[in-house]
Amino acid sequence: MTNTIAGIEDADCIFIIGSNTTVAHPLIAYRVYRAKAKGAKIIVADPRRIHISKIADLYVSQNLGSDVALINGVMHAILAKGLHDKTFIEERTEGFDKLEEILKDYPPEKASEICGVPADDIVKLAEMYASADKAAILYTMGITQHTHGVDNVKSLANLAMLTGNLGKDSAGVNPLRGQNNVQGACDMGGLPNVYPAYQVVTDENNKKKFEEAWQAELSDKVGYTVMEMMHGLEDGSVKGMVILGENPVGSDPDVSHVKHALEAAEFLAVIDIFLTDTAKLAHVVLPGAAFAEKDGTFSNTDRNVLRVRKAVEPMGDSRPDWQIIADLSTRCGLPMKYESPSEIFDEMAALTPSYGGLNYARLENGGIPWPCPSADHPGTPVLHKGRFTRGLGLFHAIEYRPPEELVDDEFPMQLTTGRFFPHYHTGTMTRNSPTLHKEMPEGHVEIHPEDAARIGLKNFDSARLVSRRGDVISKVVLTDLVDPGTVFMSFHFAESNANVLTNPALDPICKIPEYKVCAIRVEKIDAPDVAVGEVPA
Repeated sequence: MTNTIAGIEDADCIFIIGSNTTVAHPLIAYRVYRAKAKGAKIIVADPRRIHISKIADLYVSQNLGSDVALINGVMHAILAKGLHDKTFIEERTEGFDKLEEILKDYPPEKASEICGVPADDIVKLAEMYASADKAAILYTMGITQHTHGVDNVKSLANLAMLTGNLGKDSAGVNPLRGQNNVQGACDMGGLPNVYPAYQVVTDENNKKKFEEAWQAELSDKVGYTVMEMMHGLEDGSVKGMVILGENPVGSDPDVSHVKHALEAAEFLAVIDIFLTDTAKLAHVVLPGAAFAEKDGTFSNTDRNVLRVRKAVEPMGDSRPDWQIIADLSTRCGLPMKYESPSEIFDEMAALTPSYGGLNYARLENGGIPWPCPSADHPGTPVLHKGRFTRGLGLFHAIEYRPPEELVDDEFPMQLTTGRFFPHYHTGTMTRNSPTLHKEMPEGHVEIHPEDAARIGLKNFDSARLVSRRGDVISKVVLTDLVDPGTVFMSFHFAESNANVLTNPALDPICKIPEYKVCAIRVEKIDAPDVAVGEVPA
């Protein structure tokens, strides 16, 4: 996030796009509700009528994968009405001319033909957002999980810069991270192309710095992403894998392919707190410690670095992840002799400029947001105040590109995926909670009544959903939360997992799969006794 969670409630306008905020980020949703009570205008853009759309001053339902067209149409309307921040654009940005030229092709009427949002609503959205003094954008995987996810994010950055909504309180572009330490994992180099603090591996100076610190020879080649690793297991370029706190058999697209890839591994080890479906395929399972059983830090979605303190001792033979990793490294030839998480953090801070001024003592009384480059620096709640990290903010001229997989006669409907309120991700933890399991013991697919009537389905019937990659059986729930032609399904339930169907096509830049749209067909099952997750003979 460029801004803070707390600052959301003081925004004058909040534009939520591709984020089921009340379900995926309920505490942040609480800030949105408080902002609404203070008079903020709320805009929600989502193909599904999510819960938070009920409080929206404007709700629009864009076609799946059409976010660039919608945002370009909004920016066209802002320029046409003279609502852009000319001073901010002139003094703090570059590349505006190229963006302006592209936007000529996206008047609201043309954008409407692509995204399905009425032209009048596109104009209304533009006026509402651009007229606010402090306008915040909130987004999540509904924006990123596309083959053009990078384009979507750049388009939102364009919108914020166009209106001068970067570098000031209660505004900005704010991705809401999907898990408690996703931000920290990325900060610490949990990406294949960077060392900690996003220091690129292809830079020779970065390489030398980390080689000296770690006393090891390092590669200057960009590594594989998760999906590339799976292909590598199949073609033999990847021999083995250690999976830590991840359940790709449930969370990755085209689950059948993922299982096949992991079964091809010469060696597979899994570190986790439950025996997940992925762990069941492993040669070795090492029990990790849960969050309450270990010390460390989490970096929050708004870059706040927070201490995590052990409340109870690890159960059984489980151990904190850092101990397991250090032992594995030592046995593989790179000694790691750390004595504590604090010692690891100090080494990390010494190598990571944005964390350079942090240590456990400073974090004792509360979190500090990075960048915090020195011991006397207070941290940086809001990014880009006064100037951008690169100097001038760069506008990108983005053309609309359709999703990778379109409907046709064989697969005439679209599937999109997400979460239901009681459960989280692949259900590794929530389905082991009796209380949450009772709330939703099995999965279902949402389908519009018009589609259900055409197919011959009634509420709670079982149906087969088929894509080019596989098929699943699920109960159906008739609802107008989705538009005709679209169905919504979760990946919480292994027995009816949407990711059996989803498309593994990747964004060419960041290599994220296109979870949020794929072509399917829905079939009525005549056999009345077919159980969910069971394929009839």
